Amino acid sequence: MGRLANLIGLVALLAVPMLGVSDYVLHLGITILIWGFVYTAWSLMGRFGLVSLGHGAFLGIGAYTVTMLWNHAGISPWLGIPVAVALAVLVAVLIGYPCFRFRITGHYFALVTLALGEIVLMLIVALRDWTGGSLGVTPASALSADVSFSLVALQVSSKGVFFYVAVGLWLLGLWVWKRVDSSMARYALEAANEQEDAAASVGVDVTRTKLTITVLSAALTALGGIAYGQYQLYINPETVSGIAKSLEIVFAVIAGGMYVRLGPTFGAAFTLLLAEGLRVAFGHDVHGLDGTIYGLMLVIFIIFMPEGILGRLARLWETRRAPTSPRTASA
Repeated sequence: MGRLANLIGLVALLAVPMLGVSDYVLHLGITILIWGFVYTAWSLMGRFGLVSLGHGAFLGIGAYTVTMLWNHAGISPWLGIPVAVALAVLVAVLIGYPCFRFRITGHYFALVTLALGEIVLMLIVALRDWTGGSLGVTPASALSADVSFSLVALQVSSKGVFFYVAVGLWLLGLWVWKRVDSSMARYALEAANEQEDAAASVGVDVTRTKLTITVLSAALTALGGIAYGQYQLYINPETVSGIAKSLEIVFAVIAGGMYVRLGPTFGAAFTLLLAEGLRVAFGHDVHGLDGTIYGLMLVIFIIFMPEGILGRLARLWETRRAPTSPRTASA
Protein backbone atom coordinates (compact mmCIF):
# COMPACT_ATOMS: atom_id res chain seq x y z
CA MET A 1 0.00 0.00 0.00
CA GLY A 2 2.83 2.36 0.85
CA ARG A 3 4.63 1.72 -2.46
CA LEU A 4 1.41 2.24 -4.41
CA ALA A 5 0.83 5.59 -2.66
CA ASN A 6 4.40 6.63 -3.42
CA LEU A 7 3.98 5.68 -7.08
CA ILE A 8 0.72 7.62 -7.37
CA GLY A 9 2.30 10.64 -5.71
CA LEU A 10 5.31 10.52 -8.07
CA VAL A 11 3.09 10.23 -11.16
CA ALA A 12 1.01 13.20 -9.94
CA LEU A 13 4.20 15.21 -9.40
CA LEU A 14 5.55 14.40 -12.85
CA ALA A 15 2.23 15.43 -14.39
CA VAL A 16 2.35 18.97 -12.95
CA PRO A 17 4.07 20.63 -15.96
CA MET A 18 1.55 18.98 -18.29
CA LEU A 19 -1.43 20.55 -16.53
CA GLY A 20 -0.86 23.99 -18.02
CA VAL A 21 0.06 25.65 -14.72
CA SER A 22 1.70 29.06 -14.75
CA ASP A 23 5.46 29.64 -14.72
CA TYR A 24 5.09 31.06 -11.21
CA VAL A 25 3.65 27.79 -9.92
CA LEU A 26 6.42 25.84 -11.67
CA HIS A 27 8.98 28.21 -10.14
CA LEU A 28 7.63 27.52 -6.67
CA GLY A 29 7.70 23.79 -7.35
CA ILE A 30 11.28 23.86 -8.64
CA THR A 31 12.43 25.93 -5.69
CA ILE A 32 10.74 23.62 -3.19
CA LEU A 33 12.30 20.55 -4.80
CA ILE A 34 15.82 22.02 -4.90
CA TRP A 35 15.70 23.23 -1.32
CA GLY A 36 13.99 20.02 -0.26
CA PHE A 37 17.04 18.21 -1.63
CA VAL A 38 19.42 20.55 0.22
CA TYR A 39 17.50 20.23 3.48
CA THR A 40 17.47 16.44 3.11
CA ALA A 41 21.26 16.56 2.71
CA TRP A 42 21.57 18.57 5.94
CA SER A 43 19.27 16.24 7.86
CA LEU A 44 21.55 13.28 7.05
CA MET A 45 23.86 14.82 9.66
CA GLY A 46 21.41 16.69 11.85
CA ARG A 47 19.28 13.72 12.85
CA PHE A 48 22.35 12.03 14.30
CA GLY A 49 23.27 14.96 16.52
CA LEU A 50 25.77 16.53 14.10
CA VAL A 51 24.22 19.99 14.02
CA SER A 52 25.95 22.05 11.36
CA LEU A 53 25.44 25.81 11.22
CA GLY A 54 27.74 26.18 8.24
CA HIS A 55 26.13 24.29 5.38
CA GLY A 56 25.89 27.59 3.55
CA ALA A 57 29.62 27.10 2.98
CA PHE A 58 29.03 23.95 0.92
CA LEU A 59 26.19 25.62 -0.96
CA GLY A 60 28.45 28.53 -1.84
CA ILE A 61 31.34 26.28 -2.84
CA GLY A 62 29.11 24.36 -5.21
CA ALA A 63 27.38 27.34 -6.81
CA TYR A 64 30.42 29.61 -7.13
CA THR A 65 32.94 26.98 -8.26
CA VAL A 66 30.84 25.91 -11.24
CA THR A 67 30.01 29.51 -12.16
CA MET A 68 33.59 30.75 -11.86
CA LEU A 69 34.97 27.89 -13.95
CA TRP A 70 32.37 28.58 -16.64
CA ASN A 71 32.70 32.37 -16.63
CA HIS A 72 36.50 32.69 -16.39
CA ALA A 73 37.83 29.49 -17.94
CA GLY A 74 35.04 28.37 -20.23
CA ILE A 75 34.89 25.01 -18.46
CA SER A 76 31.52 23.35 -18.90
CA PRO A 77 29.43 22.74 -15.76
CA TRP A 78 29.63 19.04 -16.62
CA LEU A 79 33.31 19.25 -15.64
CA GLY A 80 32.76 21.93 -13.02
CA ILE A 81 30.30 19.81 -11.03
CA PRO A 82 32.80 17.09 -10.00
CA VAL A 83 35.38 19.77 -9.21
CA ALA A 84 32.91 21.66 -7.00
CA VAL A 85 31.74 18.51 -5.23
CA ALA A 86 35.35 17.39 -4.67
CA LEU A 87 36.21 20.81 -3.23
CA ALA A 88 33.24 20.64 -0.86
CA VAL A 89 34.30 17.15 0.22
CA LEU A 90 37.85 18.37 0.85
CA VAL A 91 36.60 21.22 3.04
CA ALA A 92 34.31 18.80 4.91
CA VAL A 93 37.27 16.51 5.62
CA LEU A 94 39.51 19.38 6.72
CA ILE A 95 36.85 20.57 9.16
CA GLY A 96 35.29 17.26 10.16
CA TYR A 97 38.32 15.07 10.76
CA PRO A 98 39.98 17.16 13.50
CA CYS A 99 36.59 17.79 15.13
CA PHE A 100 35.69 14.11 15.30
CA ARG A 101 39.22 12.98 16.03
CA PHE A 102 39.43 15.23 19.10
CA ARG A 103 35.75 14.83 20.02
CA ILE A 104 34.65 18.36 19.30
CA THR A 105 30.92 17.73 19.30
CA GLY A 106 27.66 19.36 20.34
CA HIS A 107 27.60 23.14 20.47
CA TYR A 108 31.37 23.31 19.92
CA PHE A 109 30.98 21.53 16.59
CA ALA A 110 28.12 23.87 15.70
CA LEU A 111 30.36 26.88 16.39
CA VAL A 112 33.15 25.48 14.21
CA THR A 113 30.75 25.02 11.30
CA LEU A 114 29.31 28.47 11.94
CA ALA A 115 32.79 29.95 11.52
CA LEU A 116 33.25 27.94 8.31
CA GLY A 117 30.12 29.40 6.77
CA GLU A 118 31.21 32.95 7.55
CA ILE A 119 34.74 32.33 6.23
CA VAL A 120 33.38 31.18 2.87
CA LEU A 121 31.03 34.18 2.70
CA MET A 122 33.86 36.63 3.46
CA LEU A 123 36.09 34.90 0.91
CA ILE A 124 33.43 35.27 -1.77
CA VAL A 125 33.05 38.97 -0.97
CA ALA A 126 36.81 39.54 -0.82
CA LEU A 127 37.35 38.03 -4.28
CA ARG A 128 34.99 40.54 -5.81
CA ASP A 129 37.00 40.87 -9.03
CA TRP A 130 36.14 37.23 -9.74
CA THR A 131 32.91 36.64 -7.84
CA GLY A 132 31.25 40.04 -8.13
CA GLY A 133 31.46 40.46 -4.36
CA SER A 134 28.27 41.27 -2.50
CA LEU A 135 26.56 42.22 -5.78
CA GLY A 136 26.65 38.64 -6.96
CA VAL A 137 27.38 37.21 -10.37
CA THR A 138 25.47 35.89 -13.36
CA PRO A 139 26.72 32.81 -15.22
CA ALA A 140 27.64 33.66 -18.80
CA SER A 141 24.46 32.95 -20.70
CA ALA A 142 24.45 30.47 -23.55
CA LEU A 143 20.78 31.18 -24.23
CA SER A 144 19.29 33.58 -26.72
CA ALA A 145 16.07 34.25 -28.57
CA ASP A 146 16.87 31.32 -30.86
CA VAL A 147 18.49 29.03 -28.27
CA SER A 148 16.33 27.89 -25.35
CA PHE A 149 18.55 25.02 -24.20
CA SER A 150 22.31 24.54 -23.95
CA LEU A 151 23.57 21.10 -23.01
CA VAL A 152 27.18 22.29 -22.69
CA ALA A 153 26.29 25.15 -20.33
CA LEU A 154 23.53 23.18 -18.57
CA GLN A 155 21.17 26.10 -19.07
CA VAL A 156 17.52 25.89 -20.03
CA SER A 157 14.89 28.59 -20.35
CA SER A 158 11.90 26.28 -19.96
CA LYS A 159 10.75 25.91 -16.38
CA GLY A 160 8.89 22.76 -17.35
CA VAL A 161 12.15 21.07 -18.37
CA PHE A 162 14.00 22.20 -15.27
CA PHE A 163 11.11 20.96 -13.15
CA TYR A 164 12.01 17.41 -14.17
CA VAL A 165 15.67 18.08 -13.42
CA ALA A 166 14.64 19.22 -9.94
CA VAL A 167 12.45 16.13 -9.48
CA GLY A 168 15.41 13.90 -10.37
CA LEU A 169 17.66 15.70 -7.91
CA TRP A 170 15.02 15.49 -5.18
CA LEU A 171 14.55 11.77 -5.76
CA LEU A 172 18.31 11.32 -5.47
CA GLY A 173 18.21 12.91 -2.02
CA LEU A 174 15.38 10.64 -0.89
CA TRP A 175 17.22 7.59 -2.26
CA VAL A 176 20.39 8.49 -0.34
CA TRP A 177 18.32 8.99 2.82
CA LYS A 178 16.77 5.53 2.37
CA ARG A 179 20.17 3.92 1.76
CA VAL A 180 21.58 5.48 4.91
CA ASP A 181 18.47 4.53 6.87
CA SER A 182 18.73 0.88 5.86
CA SER A 183 22.48 0.57 6.40
CA MET A 184 24.50 -0.45 9.43
CA ALA A 185 25.94 3.07 9.47
CA ARG A 186 22.63 4.32 10.83
CA TYR A 187 22.94 2.20 13.95
CA ALA A 188 26.58 3.16 14.35
CA LEU A 189 25.70 6.86 14.11
CA GLU A 190 22.83 6.50 16.57
CA ALA A 191 25.13 4.71 19.01
CA ALA A 192 27.85 7.33 18.61
CA ASN A 193 25.30 10.09 19.13
CA GLU A 194 24.09 8.53 22.37
CA GLN A 195 27.47 7.55 23.84
CA GLU A 196 30.73 7.67 21.92
CA ASP A 197 32.74 5.61 24.39
CA ALA A 198 30.19 2.82 24.46
CA ALA A 199 29.99 2.80 20.65
CA ALA A 200 33.77 2.66 20.34
CA SER A 201 33.94 -0.17 22.87
CA VAL A 202 31.83 -2.43 20.64
CA GLY A 203 33.95 -1.76 17.57
CA VAL A 204 32.40 1.33 15.98
CA ASP A 205 34.98 3.58 14.31
CA VAL A 206 33.32 6.79 15.51
CA THR A 207 35.61 9.19 13.66
CA ARG A 208 35.27 7.40 10.33
CA THR A 209 31.51 6.96 10.67
CA LYS A 210 30.86 10.61 11.48
CA LEU A 211 33.26 11.80 8.80
CA THR A 212 31.58 9.64 6.17
CA ILE A 213 28.12 11.07 6.80
CA THR A 214 29.56 14.60 6.94
CA VAL A 215 31.29 14.16 3.58
CA LEU A 216 28.11 12.72 2.05
CA SER A 217 26.04 15.61 3.38
CA ALA A 218 28.55 18.20 2.13
CA ALA A 219 28.71 16.66 -1.35
CA LEU A 220 24.93 16.62 -1.73
CA THR A 221 24.62 20.17 -0.40
CA ALA A 222 27.20 21.39 -2.93
CA LEU A 223 25.20 19.64 -5.65
CA GLY A 224 22.11 21.49 -4.46
CA GLY A 225 23.97 24.80 -4.63
CA ILE A 226 25.01 24.00 -8.20
CA ALA A 227 21.41 23.24 -9.19
CA TYR A 228 20.19 26.46 -7.59
CA GLY A 229 22.79 28.53 -9.44
CA GLN A 230 22.06 26.88 -12.78
CA TYR A 231 18.34 27.43 -12.32
CA GLN A 232 18.40 31.03 -11.13
CA LEU A 233 21.34 32.00 -13.39
CA TYR A 234 22.30 34.45 -10.66
CA ILE A 235 23.98 33.93 -7.30
CA ASN A 236 25.17 36.19 -4.52
CA PRO A 237 26.77 35.52 -1.12
CA GLU A 238 23.54 36.05 0.81
CA THR A 239 21.51 33.49 -1.15
CA VAL A 240 24.03 30.62 -1.16
CA SER A 241 26.31 31.14 1.85
CA GLY A 242 26.65 32.66 5.28
CA ILE A 243 24.94 32.24 8.62
CA ALA A 244 21.54 33.47 7.44
CA LYS A 245 21.24 30.75 4.80
CA SER A 246 22.60 28.11 7.18
CA LEU A 247 20.05 29.02 9.86
CA GLU A 248 17.31 28.98 7.26
CA ILE A 249 18.27 25.38 6.48
CA VAL A 250 18.17 24.43 10.16
CA PHE A 251 14.78 26.07 10.72
CA ALA A 252 13.19 24.44 7.68
CA VAL A 253 14.38 20.96 8.64
CA ILE A 254 13.25 21.34 12.26
CA ALA A 255 9.89 22.74 11.13
CA GLY A 256 9.27 19.92 8.68
CA GLY A 257 10.74 17.10 10.76
CA MET A 258 14.31 15.88 10.46
CA TYR A 259 13.49 12.30 11.47
CA VAL A 260 10.97 11.74 8.65
CA ARG A 261 12.18 11.21 5.10
CA LEU A 262 9.79 13.77 3.60
CA GLY A 263 10.14 16.11 6.59
CA PRO A 264 12.85 18.34 5.05
CA THR A 265 10.83 18.66 1.84
CA PHE A 266 7.73 19.56 3.85
CA GLY A 267 9.86 22.13 5.67
CA ALA A 268 11.00 23.57 2.33
CA ALA A 269 7.39 23.96 1.19
CA PHE A 270 6.36 25.45 4.54
CA THR A 271 9.15 28.05 4.70
CA LEU A 272 8.92 29.00 1.04
CA LEU A 273 5.16 29.52 1.16
CA LEU A 274 5.56 31.43 4.42
CA ALA A 275 8.14 33.71 2.82
CA GLU A 276 5.95 34.23 -0.24
CA GLY A 277 2.95 35.00 1.96
CA LEU A 278 4.92 37.59 3.92
CA ARG A 279 6.22 39.12 0.70
CA VAL A 280 2.71 39.45 -0.72
CA ALA A 281 1.26 40.77 2.56
CA PHE A 282 4.00 43.21 3.58
CA GLY A 283 6.29 43.55 0.58
CA HIS A 284 9.69 44.88 1.59
CA ASP A 285 8.35 47.61 3.86
CA VAL A 286 9.34 45.82 7.07
CA HIS A 287 13.01 44.96 6.76
CA GLY A 288 14.02 41.69 8.41
CA LEU A 289 10.44 40.61 9.12
CA ASP A 290 10.92 37.14 7.65
CA GLY A 291 14.09 36.55 9.67
CA THR A 292 12.37 37.66 12.87
CA ILE A 293 9.40 35.36 12.28
CA TYR A 294 11.73 32.48 11.39
CA GLY A 295 13.59 32.97 14.66
CA LEU A 296 10.45 33.07 16.77
CA MET A 297 8.98 30.04 15.06
CA LEU A 298 12.25 28.13 15.45
CA VAL A 299 12.09 28.65 19.21
CA ILE A 300 8.45 27.56 19.26
CA PHE A 301 9.15 24.41 17.24
CA ILE A 302 12.16 23.44 19.37
CA ILE A 303 10.14 23.80 22.59
CA PHE A 304 6.70 22.51 21.63
CA MET A 305 7.20 20.40 18.49
CA PRO A 306 10.81 19.14 18.25
CA GLU A 307 9.77 16.34 15.89
CA GLY A 308 8.46 18.89 13.37
CA ILE A 309 5.09 19.20 11.67
CA LEU A 310 5.34 16.08 9.53
CA GLY A 311 6.95 14.16 12.36
CA ARG A 312 4.05 15.03 14.66
CA LEU A 313 1.50 14.04 12.02
CA ALA A 314 3.28 10.74 11.43
CA ARG A 315 3.32 10.01 15.16
CA LEU A 316 -0.38 10.80 15.48
CA TRP A 317 -1.15 8.55 12.51
CA GLU A 318 0.84 5.67 13.99
CA THR A 319 -0.92 6.16 17.32
CA ARG A 320 -4.34 5.95 15.68
CA ARG A 321 -3.36 2.84 13.70
CA ALA A 322 -1.82 1.08 16.71
CA PRO A 323 -3.98 -1.86 17.83
CA THR A 324 -5.77 -1.36 21.11
CA SER A 325 -4.75 -3.78 23.84
CA PRO A 326 -7.50 -5.93 25.45
CA ARG A 327 -6.96 -4.23 28.78
CA THR A 328 -7.39 -0.79 27.24
CA ALA A 329 -10.45 -1.92 25.31
CA SER A 330 -12.14 -3.38 28.40
CA ALA A 331 -11.45 -0.21 30.36
